[in-house]
Amino acid sequence: MPLNRDQKAAAVEALTRKLEQTPTIYLTNAAGLTVAQVEKLRKAFREAGIDYKVVKNTLLKRAMDAIGGYDEIYEHLHGPTAVAFSDEPSKPARVLKKYLEESRLDKPSLKGAYVEGAVYHDDDLEVLTQLKSKADLVSEIIGLLLSPMSNVVGALQAQGGNVVGAIKTIAERENA
Repeated sequence: MPLNRDQKAAAVEALTRKLEQTPTIYLTNAAGLTVAQVEKLRKAFREAGIDYKVVKNTLLKRAMDAIGGYDEIYEHLHGPTAVAFSDEPSKPARVLKKYLEESRLDKPSLKGAYVEGAVYHDDDLEVLTQLKSKADLVSEIIGLLLSPMSNVVGALQAQGGNVVGAIKTIAERENA
């Protein structure tokens, strides 16, 4: 049954809020899957903490227009579309890849992904599985920044230890 004007407006508003709260979305095509297969896929996404739902392309596009910045992903809004909303960039890709490997199917297929402003296409699933979260990247950068400092501090402490050892040796010789 088609949605009336108020229902469409409410759906667009809900999608807009979801897009504002979520830096990562994956567009998939799950057409051709059985109900049982779709339920298994939804369960896998749910267990990973990912919201996965079928949406109307026109309503999703309206929500994206309301926010702005999604122009490059519009080309993927055709045919049946299910969207995975996630806070982590690689988590939906890992769930999707695992599902495809376990089910030995070619569906659902990745139509495209929007990850914090970057658009990925249908052939980028493997690349998407390798993406790191912001927290991982920040910790790596901090580790890289701290590494030279800790090396310098370690070298200074080692040299200081050698100097102290040399002074003790000299002092012991003079006292003997």
